[in-house]
Amino acid sequence: MATKTFHIHIEGIVQGVGFRPFVYRMAKAKRLCGWVNNTSDGVHIQINAEQAEADSFLQSLLNKLPPLAFVSQSSLREVLPETYRSFEIVHSQNNTKPKLLLTPDVAMCEDCKRELHSPDNQRFNYPFITCTNCGTRYSIIKKLPYDRIFTTMSGFQMCDTCQQEYDNPMERRHFSQTNSCPDCPIEMQLYENGKLTENFTDLDYIIKSWQAGKILAIKGIGGYLLTCDATNAAAVSELRKRKQRPTKPFALMYLDSQMANSDTRLSQDEKRELESIYAPIVLLKTRCFDKMENKLQLKLINNGLTRIGVMLSYTPLYNLLLQKFNKPIIATSGNISNSTIIFQDKKAIQELSKIADIILLNNREILIPQDDGVLQFSEKHKQKITLRRSRGKAPIYINPNLKLPADTVFAAGSMLKSVFVLLSRENIYASQYLGNTESYDAQLNYENTFSHLRNILSAEINSVVIDKHPDYFSTRFAKKIAAETNSEIYSLQHHKAHFYSVLGENNLLDSSDKILGVIWDGTGLGDDGNIWGGEFFIYESETIKRVHWLDEFNFILGDKMVKEPKISAIAIASSIENAQKYLKPKFSPTEWKIYQKLLSKNKLKSSSMGRLFDAVSSILLNKDVHSFEAEASMRLENMAAHHYYRSEMNMSLSYLSEKKMPENFTQYIVNEVVADMDRGLNNEQIAAKFHLTLVDYIMRIAEKFKIKKIAFSGGVFQNSLLIDIIIDFMQEKYNLFFQNEFSPNDEGIPFGQLVFFTKNKR
Repeated sequence: MATKTFHIHIEGIVQGVGFRPFVYRMAKAKRLCGWVNNTSDGVHIQINAEQAEADSFLQSLLNKLPPLAFVSQSSLREVLPETYRSFEIVHSQNNTKPKLLLTPDVAMCEDCKRELHSPDNQRFNYPFITCTNCGTRYSIIKKLPYDRIFTTMSGFQMCDTCQQEYDNPMERRHFSQTNSCPDCPIEMQLYENGKLTENFTDLDYIIKSWQAGKILAIKGIGGYLLTCDATNAAAVSELRKRKQRPTKPFALMYLDSQMANSDTRLSQDEKRELESIYAPIVLLKTRCFDKMENKLQLKLINNGLTRIGVMLSYTPLYNLLLQKFNKPIIATSGNISNSTIIFQDKKAIQELSKIADIILLNNREILIPQDDGVLQFSEKHKQKITLRRSRGKAPIYINPNLKLPADTVFAAGSMLKSVFVLLSRENIYASQYLGNTESYDAQLNYENTFSHLRNILSAEINSVVIDKHPDYFSTRFAKKIAAETNSEIYSLQHHKAHFYSVLGENNLLDSSDKILGVIWDGTGLGDDGNIWGGEFFIYESETIKRVHWLDEFNFILGDKMVKEPKISAIAIASSIENAQKYLKPKFSPTEWKIYQKLLSKNKLKSSSMGRLFDAVSSILLNKDVHSFEAEASMRLENMAAHHYYRSEMNMSLSYLSEKKMPENFTQYIVNEVVADMDRGLNNEQIAAKFHLTLVDYIMRIAEKFKIKKIAFSGGVFQNSLLIDIIIDFMQEKYNLFFQNEFSPNDEGIPFGQLVFFTKNKR
């Protein structure tokens, strides 16, 4: 019998994922005696063994982890000898400050899906089936360690059968904190015509309501989704009207990837993401309409764009409903456009009853709301582009190669795509997407999410990193937190934060080579007080220097310019004689005079690539007003993609081909677009040439500074066509680095702020 005793400490995603039962079964298989428990800093294990046995046991654990587990650190050490006669799971302890990676909410696992549809299973057709390998986690947790009493499941009493599963270490539901079944259920309620029906179970009624063209708000993992039949034109039109969302694309939910593939061109990369535990919305290319099996109302769903946002039925409730309905549904956030997703039942009844004919609630409380994540792949090279990092990924980010300080840091992020990051005990916690904090609802959501995560982690903040823009809500809020905690404040310019974000993701902080940062977006306050957005930086010797930028133009009227592409067009092109005939019809004579006067007196300048996209979209496509953010740029990309992927384009078609860099690139490229329009060139070809020229522009700047490593960030690089062209013409000569887990849009800003802090703490 072994006389030595060893202690193993494992950190990472190790709670709420069946880790203790997994350790128990492994120990039993190896005939080891000892114990395992949860604490606020991970999982602790003690065993009687010889050194070789202990080493082997730890390696076996690390090599055969449960599906949702991730180990960030592990240690093994010999301790004072104790003798154990069996192996046991002991009660969780909460005697230290939390040092855990919180488990996100994840999609239903295949085991639960099989049970859900097995008539002989006790959970047959039970819409809240779950186990240690799937289901809700982050959205229901009140504090650590992750035990049932610290979740919103605490008020649900398990039946004898569920309790036996919960208590049996050999069961898949041992310590499954969300465990329930039809005998001890989470109950649904139906709200319709001002009446609430308790203990609602008739899912066929939901199907009939969709078939009748009704709009239903359904409570899911992270909040309410508004749903209707995606093949019913009247229902989709009515949802647009009630939600006040005239043209922004709707997301769709399909039963499974096979059904989705009937309407879209589904690649293996896209299929893998759709079916992953993260279950995001993936933007997919649509098939030709006559080849679609479902008669989708495409014009009403995506208004002429070539992609639709698709997710699969990632919860048991949606899976049951869509199996019965056998068609895709619209599944969009339960809110009025630009507001925060609604997650509280009372608020859902008060506000969503103005949009939905029926509201399907349940009595499991959601503590933290989360929208669905969104991503896409570039069409040709399948480069992954995260557009929204939310449910399924939040609130964790793991990068073992990033050397993190011991400080507790709050990186506050930006404004339009609000996300914050907390660094606590050398773990990174990145919040879910929190919305546009221009709105009061989004500000409350930001504050509540921050307070909730801070309290769970017992985070004693000592440093705060903010954007240099003084009027962002995130900046003002972070300054308030800094004052309350006596924290040191660090500020970082917006576009430098973008650059640090892509550097951090790709582990480039220690690069011995110069790195060119191409940071293109719509708006960000520059160090000189102007509006930046078409920037080139060089990272060298751990410092960033702005070395080039898009030739500046007048920035007028603030948000009005951002929302109306025709204002960017007049700001950039009004002095171009041939452009006048395209510009003047967009304005009344009085407006034209007013704008000319504003431009002549204006002192605020911009180098924004986003506004250049707007200007070209206005002139070429006559897209003069956005009905949703970046609509004009999306339509320009869409048009260019039609031509680029069907043609053999090369750099000889660039507007810069065989020419020196013009004195003013911004006006030059618009002038060339206008010249092609005057020649009667096809709009799709002009749009493609515009994109091609931007890549030529990047290569010329890289050549000028003789740099081979190039990193890209900023909202413009959500443009998948632009990324494909960059890879087509640059990958052989340059090392290219893109954002992956974080979005290149402003959601990536707080991570960049944290990376900047980390670099300065070395």
